[in-house]
Order: sequence, then structure tokens, then C-alpha cells
Amino acid sequence: MAHRPSKKTRKTLLGIACLAVLAGLNAPAALGFAGEAYHEYEISRPAYKARYGSWSRVDIPAEYRTNAIHAALLHTGKVLIVAGSGNEQKKFDRGSFDTVLWDPVRNTFKKIPTPDDFFCSGHAQLPDGRMLVAGGTARYEKLDGEVVRAGGGMRVKNENPDKTVVLEKGTVFRSPAGVDYVSRADVTVPRAKRNQIITYDRNGAMRPWRTEVTAGEARVFVEAEEKGPGSVTGRRAQYEIVGLRGEDARNTYGLSEKITLEKQDFQGIRAAYEFDPKAERYIPVDPMDKARWYPTLVGLDDGRVLAVSGLDDVGVIDPGDTEIYDPVTKKWSPGPHRYFPTYPALFLTRGGKLFYPASNAGYGPADQGREPGLWDPRTDTFQKVPGLRDADRTETSASVLLPPAQDQKVMILGGGGVGDSRRSTARTAVVDLKKDSPAFEDGPDLPQGTRYLNSVVMPDDTVFTTNGSRDYRGRGASNILKAQFYDPRTNSFREAASPRVGRNYHSEALLLPDGRVATFGSDPLFDDRKNTKLGHFEQRMEVFTPPALHRDGARRPVLGHGPGRLDANHRATFATAHPERVVKARLMRPSAVTHTTDVEQRSIELGLTKTADSVTVDVPRDPALVPPGWYMLFVTDARGTPSEAKWIQVG
Repeated sequence: MAHRPSKKTRKTLLGIACLAVLAGLNAPAALGFAGEAYHEYEISRPAYKARYGSWSRVDIPAEYRTNAIHAALLHTGKVLIVAGSGNEQKKFDRGSFDTVLWDPVRNTFKKIPTPDDFFCSGHAQLPDGRMLVAGGTARYEKLDGEVVRAGGGMRVKNENPDKTVVLEKGTVFRSPAGVDYVSRADVTVPRAKRNQIITYDRNGAMRPWRTEVTAGEARVFVEAEEKGPGSVTGRRAQYEIVGLRGEDARNTYGLSEKITLEKQDFQGIRAAYEFDPKAERYIPVDPMDKARWYPTLVGLDDGRVLAVSGLDDVGVIDPGDTEIYDPVTKKWSPGPHRYFPTYPALFLTRGGKLFYPASNAGYGPADQGREPGLWDPRTDTFQKVPGLRDADRTETSASVLLPPAQDQKVMILGGGGVGDSRRSTARTAVVDLKKDSPAFEDGPDLPQGTRYLNSVVMPDDTVFTTNGSRDYRGRGASNILKAQFYDPRTNSFREAASPRVGRNYHSEALLLPDGRVATFGSDPLFDDRKNTKLGHFEQRMEVFTPPALHRDGARRPVLGHGPGRLDANHRATFATAHPERVVKARLMRPSAVTHTTDVEQRSIELGLTKTADSVTVDVPRDPALVPPGWYMLFVTDARGTPSEAKWIQVG
């Protein structure tokens, strides 16, 4: 029997036919319009959505639109969208910092008071469900030619062992030649340390104790009061602090570093906060020892968090001074020493080691810290991993711990040359860390060279990848309006529906508890192909609904009542009316993503047993595989259709 189109379809086809006639009369404009109309018709069909999925725009009231620099899913199901000053110098100068909390279920928004500029900070999930946010922006960059006052680092010394010195922003440091330099931030200089020195004479007899004092030290960025080259200096000298008198003046002074009219990079802050998802507010904790801008925060197997890399308080990349946050004491302590470029991707793997696939987001020389390898923070040893093609194009690449996490395979996708290079790569590669001598092996190429690709682990063990651009920050209208699924089982890509909104630098994507994917942000340099119109931050939000939810959405597995924590046997039981439909169970850690870097997301395969009206999941006990925290529990049927997630706490 021949298929007869519905009235609605016949009208649509008739309209397309009319457009085709018009196209012959008014080519080429009408042809383009006709093609767009047919495309809209095609992607709206149920059969298309069931094969490729679909995209929809989120309606955001004007007062809640912001520059999404960071996005994190909380165990309340809400999404924390952090902008800080949002790469807007004017907002930074006003002290206007943004955080918006989005509820995807109700599509409601709430502004959160933001105490510091978290623009380009680091973040990590904590075991109790809070979100650690540390670092951010103390000062915006000034490019070559923009610097009119000489600036640089000033080391401030305090030789008083009985007193901590606090110098407010605006403190004046005067050189021996009488040139004044002004601090651009508050600085706290710790008290000096008394050291008891014991010496012995030639006969081995102990001499009287001698006390030495080691001055406390801090560093602050200073700028010359006067414009021009007259204040430039490369000579180290001791500077008096204007306003100090007597003993204070003798004990506290400055030692200049290089002060120039060269480009001044972004500068970081030391501030750290926990965001409480229940109280929906930031709570201050002890600051880091080092200021950091563009740092990575990665959770360890014991629930603590390691902070690495970043630009410091004078805009210099950190030489490798890591530090560890303890969520119990709310304090930081020194960590192992290891240099990385900014925003390095570091994945927690077996034995508590961290794997670095060479993905990073940008600052640092091309010949340092760019090689992939397996790092053991406990011994501070680093095993290089060979085999990566296009190893000079790992900046702004995506990387992901492939599902399930038990396979211990990490994938790198795309990337570009260092800095504002126009070079990009379509390369993907996978490394199996269970091997004695792991090495990268090529995976399938992306459709084209891609930077800023977002990658999201899905409940059916695929990886959804979307957007990006061929050139640096979408230059030359190079945004890529494509999406695809990577299947680790077949080591291949398959096409997905194309997004409508282009996204490159400062864009994010994450998995929602209902199985959809939300995408945010984008910060192009230019808005046109000829690179003549300055870019505008993309504030629209799109959500991708995967094919299975169109195909089997009405019949997706359903988990009923169950616990919020595991029992003593590391198990949890959930009611379900149709346990026979449940084939697999996955525990999925929620994302905290920025700058194409998401080291939080992971999917753990669970043991599964069933009764007539329930399913029980068995969670591995290895904290390097399942670090403590809140997770989404998804079950899927034989076709890969996921349930909606249940939240459960581990550890």
C-alpha cells in the first residue's frame, strides 16, 4: 500500500515545491531560502530525531543572561553557571561579578551573590556535594602597546618575628633614586621566623645557641606613578615603603624584580570558597598559598583536592608549586612539585595516579610541560607516554576518561597550536593505561581540525562531542556546527544533529540528570568572516536531546524509591515495575567544566542484580575508580535508552 502524506506534510511539501519554483526566478537567494526551509522540515521529522537527536533553545530571561565561563552540575540537579567578570574589563573595574543558578526541570534562574572575581578560576566536586572554587582574576591583561606605566613584581620583606604586616592596595614603594611605584592589591607579609642555630667547636663540644631570623616574604604587583620609560628598571634594589616609621620602616621593605613596559598578563587571586548547593551561597575558606588564574583543581582518591598551575599574582606562570585542599580542615597544604601549562587535564586513575593527556588551555612555553604522561603525586614521578600524533597541537584539545572507567582508557580529541596559532588537528587518540607500557594509538579523525571541542560522557557508554572551531577563537567564521557520538566499543564516530549556535573559546557542555546535554557560552574574537567586527559573547543556551529519548522516551526505564547512600556492602536497591528492561547500570560523576577541561566526569560500570520488583547495584570500593562524592545513577535498557538519574552519595 502506498504511503500517503498527512495534510500537514502535504502542505509542507507544497510549500517547498513553491519555494523551488521561486528559486528558479530569484536565484540564488531563493535557492538558499528553499534549502533552509527543507532542512527545517527534515530535522523536525520524528524519524530524523530518532536517528540523530535534536536541539532546542532555552528561554533565558534578560536579567539572567550572562557570560558562562564555568558550568557545574550540583547534586540538587541545578547547574551553577559562573561568569565572574566574564572577560569584560568594564565589569571587572566596577567589581560586578556574576553567578547564575539554573534549574533545568523548572527552567528557573537565580542570581547568586559573588564575592570575588571567579573569572578563569578552578573548581572541583567535594565529597559532601559542595563545589570548591579557587583562584580567579586580580587584574586584566594589557597587551604590547597598551602599557603606559612600567610595572612588575615587588618582593616585600618583613624581618619582624613578632608581627605580620598588612599593606593595603595603593601602598607606595620608593626606589633609591626616588621613583615611586604603587601596589595594585592588598598584600599580607608573614612574620619572620626565628631559627635556633647549633654549632660545635673542634673538640665536638656544643657552643651556645645562636638565633637567626629569616624574613617573611610576599609578592605584589606594582606600577609606576609616572607614565613613560623613565620608571623602567631591571636592577634589583631595596625600596622603602612610604608611610612606615621607626622599627617598622627598618623591618619592612621592598625588593624590586624586573619592572618594564612589556605586555602584562592576567593576574590571579588566592581566594577560595565552597559553594553550598543547599544554602545556595558561597562560603569562604582559607585562601591558597599561591595566587592562581587558569588553574586546574582535581579531586584525589581520599577526597582532597589538588590545585595545579595558573598565572600568579604578577602574571607569571606557576613553576610547579602545587597545593592540596582538605575539605575536613578547610585548609591548604603544600603538594608535590610538577610544572604544567595552564588548565591541564588531569584524570584520576588506578593507584591514585593522575594521567595528563597533554590537553591544556593555553599559557606556558611551547617546549615545557607539553608531553603526556602518568604522574604519581605521592612519589612525584612522571612516566612519559609516547605515540601521540600531532603532539604540537594539544592546546585547546578535549580529553575524556572513556566509559566505563574500569577500562582505564583516556582519549584526546582535536586541539591546536600554542597561543593564537591557526593550526588545528582532526586527530583523536586513545591510550590504555592498564598496559605495562601504555602508548597512544590513533582513533578515528574528527570531520575537520577542531579546537575547543566539548565532549560529554553519556549513560549508554558513548561520548557526545559538539561544536568547536578550526581557527583560534573562531577566527575567520570558523565555528563548526557539527556534533557526533564516539563509540569506544567500535572506535568510530556516528553523526548527530547539528547545533544551531556556534561555540568556541569559553564554551561548556555537560550531562543533565534527565539524559540531555546542555551547552553554554562562546567568546569569539570576531563576529564576521573578514575579522573586522569585534566578537560578542554568546549568551544563548542550547540543549541536545539524544536519539534514544525521541525513539524510546515514553518507554525509558524507570527507577523508583531508593536510598541516597550506599549500604555497608556498597550496594543500593531501587524499586522498579519492570526490572526485566534494565540491562546496565552506570554511576556518573557530575561535571565541573571550563575551557574544554572537565576532569570530573566519569562513568563507572556497576554490578546488577534483580528481583521481581527491584534492581540492586553494586558499586566498586576502589576510591581511585570511584572517588568520594555525589553521583548520578542511570540504568539503561537493551537499546541504550537511559532512565532519569537517581542521586546517590559514595564515601
